[in-house]
Amino acid sequence: MCPFCYIGKRRFETALQQLSFKDDIEVEWKSFQLDPSILYQPGKNINQYLAEHKGISVQRAKEMNDYVTNMAAAEGLQYNFDKAVVANSFDAHRFSHLASKYGKGDAAEEALFKAYFTEGKNIADHETLVQLGTDIGLNGAEVKEVLENKAYANEVHNDIAEAGTLGVRGVPFFVLDRKYAVSGAQAAEAFHQALEQAYNEWKKENNNLTIIGGETCTPDGDCK
Repeated sequence: MCPFCYIGKRRFETALQQLSFKDDIEVEWKSFQLDPSILYQPGKNINQYLAEHKGISVQRAKEMNDYVTNMAAAEGLQYNFDKAVVANSFDAHRFSHLASKYGKGDAAEEALFKAYFTEGKNIADHETLVQLGTDIGLNGAEVKEVLENKAYANEVHNDIAEAGTLGVRGVPFFVLDRKYAVSGAQAAEAFHQALEQAYNEWKKENNNLTIIGGETCTPDGDCK
């Protein structure tokens, strides 16, 4: 539900696609709630919620959202804040963990972002989440069962606790090999540089054998 997270995702993806080692990068999504106490509030638009949450005028809230909408458009994203549904994201995070189990974590996040920011769907609604799951190739019956049985709740709480130990106070927040971090929806160039640095150090640390030469045989039968 953080508007900068969808933008940050796109910029990160742009940087990743430019790297020769992109296929060596594994992306793992983590849960984080900006407002765990938020409830579904039918009839209240996102400008009203933001105004109340930040103690500002509705007009100022609209101006802030308009600014972010223009940022998103520059990344090819369409934000429709006039349709955004104010709701709690906890079950959406549980849904994301289920998707990650089947290697569909990124697809789930993309579907959730689009549902919330573009399509104006209630991402706390279980029927909506079941449909999103089906759309990305999950078993709808399993998604429904998970949501009804509160599965993956501990995983969500653990992610949030882990974020606290890392000093995360806001999102988006990207941790690279537990050594580097990029905070915020920075330009693709910043992600590119950080990824290169983290990857080169990781590669050096994991390819540090000292080889002492001697007679060997290769799989093709060449012995010398």
